[in-house]
Amino acid sequence: PTTARPRRSARLAFTGDVLIHARVWQVAAQTAVSGDSNGFDFGTMFEPVRQWIEDADWAICHLEVNLSAENSPLATYPVFNGPGAVAEDLKEVGYDSCSTASNHSLDGTTASTFETLDVLDAAGLGHSGTARSAEESTRGYWIDVDGIRIAHLSYAYGFNGFELPTDQPWAANEIDETRILQDAATARSAGADFVVVSLHWGNEYLSGPSAQQTDLGPRLLASPDVDLIVGHHAHVVQPIELIDGEWLVYGLGNMISNQTQLPRRDELLVTVTITETDTGSFTASGVDVLPIFVDNRTLTIWPTGPSLRPELVSGSQNATLDASWERVRAVLETGSGWNELELVGS
Repeated sequence: PTTARPRRSARLAFTGDVLIHARVWQVAAQTAVSGDSNGFDFGTMFEPVRQWIEDADWAICHLEVNLSAENSPLATYPVFNGPGAVAEDLKEVGYDSCSTASNHSLDGTTASTFETLDVLDAAGLGHSGTARSAEESTRGYWIDVDGIRIAHLSYAYGFNGFELPTDQPWAANEIDETRILQDAATARSAGADFVVVSLHWGNEYLSGPSAQQTDLGPRLLASPDVDLIVGHHAHVVQPIELIDGEWLVYGLGNMISNQTQLPRRDELLVTVTITETDTGSFTASGVDVLPIFVDNRTLTIWPTGPSLRPELVSGSQNATLDASWERVRAVLETGSGWNELELVGS
């Protein structure tokens, strides 16, 4: 008798914008203790949701801003430059890589863009969406989980008026349908079992997808070379669609920021399970959604599910988390994937 080889699977976790406003680094500096060699503690903000980041086989953040290797000089909106210490803490709480193509990718100069990638490398975080050379851009970013080869591509709608230098057009990836499909086809030809496309897109602060999103997203997903689309930028939660068996996450919301308006503090941690099929290909077989919320006082990120509340959450906080849970649920119910999602914490 022969024993069939077990089907391989991988769990990929995705979260929204890591947007380091001045108050974010100020709170991290205040939280730091003498043992924090870099003078910041961003990890405490993530502690209540850390287990879901760590439990994934591969956790992917979206880093929206550039980072300084020396934690100085720092700059906040509209041209960001955050402390490099955030990368160390992202790695420590369980992230493995980040998408880096955003409207802030070219804030300042490409030297800042490249320094950010050096900072991520030093922290042990992979990255997709920006590059220091044409060769790095062409090579792309690859994830390997149990021999499953996953290509991660990342693109942004634009760069806030900053333009790519003519001699460095590869420094940051801009959304272009032809380019994305070509890159996905190249990845498939190079042996990708699964291709993830991260898109920084949509209209800020609107939970409904933009015309660009509803037009471009399904077309990209229809390609045999694109298996999953995960979006961010709108700073609010957007619906999740299931189209011909494939998933399109329009918008995850923020992850950490100082955007104080309530809808901008509602967020998602989405875990996608990739499973091997009978033919040896791979498909996204399930999507778990953990609704989360940022406490504006401490910038702590809390799960909002009623069954997940720690005892230290007060009565007033419970009401706030209940309201966030209901807002997120209302948005997700508008997506075609709603009935197939697993809402964590119900």
